Amino acid sequence: MKSNDIRNRLRHALIPALPVPFTTERTIHRESHIRMAEYMADLQLAGIAVWAHTGRGMLMTSPERAEVLTHWRESLPNAVIIAGAGSHAMADQARSLGADAILCHPPTHLRNRPERERTSAIISYHEELSNSGLPLILFYLYDAAGGISYSPEILDRLFAVPNVIGMKIATLDSVMTFQDVARHMKTEYPEMLLITGEDRFLGYSLMMGADASLIGMGSALTAPQVDLLKAWYAEDMVSFFYYSDLIDRFSMVTFSQPMEGYIARMLYALSWLGIVSPEATYDPWGRELSREEIQRIADFLNALPADMKRR
Repeated sequence: MKSNDIRNRLRHALIPALPVPFTTERTIHRESHIRMAEYMADLQLAGIAVWAHTGRGMLMTSPERAEVLTHWRESLPNAVIIAGAGSHAMADQARSLGADAILCHPPTHLRNRPERERTSAIISYHEELSNSGLPLILFYLYDAAGGISYSPEILDRLFAVPNVIGMKIATLDSVMTFQDVARHMKTEYPEMLLITGEDRFLGYSLMMGADASLIGMGSALTAPQVDLLKAWYAEDMVSFFYYSDLIDRFSMVTFSQPMEGYIARMLYALSWLGIVSPEATYDPWGRELSREEIQRIADFLNALPADMKRR
C-alpha cells in the first residue's frame, strides 16, 4: 500500500499495540494467540501494531518475531499491520513478512551523546529505517518516560525523512509536553498523522488534536475504545465523555507505577475476559504482578456492565 493509503486508513482509528501471550516456559501460547486474533478480527480494526514495546519486539528473537508477525498477517489479511523496528534488519524483516508500516523505536541509546552528535545520529537512525521503503511512524517518547526528547528543530528534520507519514506521541505524565509537541505538529505539519500513545489521558489527547490512537491498552476492552474514538470524531459528546471516563478508570488499574508491569496487567485483563489462557499471562522480561495489582484489575472488570465484559 502507498503511504497516502496507509495514512487515510489509519486516520480516526484505534490501533492496538498487541502483547505476546507467553507461558512461564517462555514459549508463545499459540491457542491464546489464535483467540486474540479472533477477538481482533471480529472488531474489523483498521490496523494493529506488533513488535512495539507492548509486544517486546526489541527483546524477542528473530524467529519469535517472525512467528508473531506471520500469525497476525495471516489472521488479519485486510488490516494495516505496523511493526516496531529499532534497526534496519528489523525493518527489513518486517517488510519481508508482510508488514505495511514501521513504528520507529525511540533511539534511547543516543541520549547521552553530545548534542550535535546526538542530533546527527537521530536523523541517521531514522533514515536507515526509511531505507526499508515502508511508511514510517515516528515515536516521540520523552526522556522521563524512558525515551528520548526531540527538539522542534529535530522534529523538523525528522518530518523531512522519506516515507514519514506521522508520529506517535507518548509522554506518560507530561500533559505539557504532549500539548507542545501536538501544537507544533498541527501548526507546521497538518498533513502528518498525530497518533496518540497516551493510555492515561486518551480522551484528552483526542481533544488536543490526535488523528488516531496506537496504545497497549487497546489490546483489551478494545470495542469501548473504538467507540470512544468514534464518538469524538462524530462529535457525540455524551457518548464521548461516558467512554472517556470508563477508559480512564481502566487505565488507572493497568497503566500505573511501576510502569514495567503494564504488559502483564494487560495480559491478565485479557485472561480475565476469557481471550487468553491463564497460562499465557507471563511477560518474560517484566515483573510478577502483586496480589493487590491483580485484585484492582479484577475489581474494575467485575464492576463493568455485563455486555461490556464481552467487548
